[in-house]
Amino acid sequence: MIFIDSNIPMYLIGAAHPHKSEAQILLEKLAAAGQRLVTDAEVLQEILHRYTGLNRREAIRPALKVILDIVDDVFSIEKADVMRAGEIAQDRALLSARDAVHIAVMERHGIRSILSFDADFDRWPGLKRIYRI
Repeated sequence: MIFIDSNIPMYLIGAAHPHKSEAQILLEKLAAAGQRLVTDAEVLQEILHRYTGLNRREAIRPALKVILDIVDDVFSIEKADVMRAGEIAQDRALLSARDAVHIAVMERHGIRSILSFDADFDRWPGLKRIYRI
C-alpha cells in the first residue's frame, strides 16, 4: 500500500510545473505495478483548506475528484491517530501537525511508503517517500 499525499492531486490539476508530469508518470507506474493507493480524510481537508485559503474555490471539486479517482480507499482519522500524532509532533523530527496525522494513520494501517513531494517525510524513520521518476 502507498499513501497519497495532498500535493499529488494539487500538482495534477495545477498550472504547468515539473512536479505535474512527475506526479502523473509516478501514478501511472504505481497503477501499472498493481499498487494499492490510499489516503486519509486529512488529505481531503488539506485540499479544502488550501484552495479556500487561496480563494481558488473552483479548484476544490477537481482536486477532490482527482484524489478520489486515484485512491482505492480513504482512511478515517480516529482518536488514537490524533493521540499518536501528538506524540509524533513532539518528536525531534519537527513534523507539521498534518504530516504527523498522516504518519499516525499510516502506522495504524502498516503503510511504509508515501507518494509526496514533501521532503519533510524523509525525516521520519522507516518511511519511504516516493517522489522520483
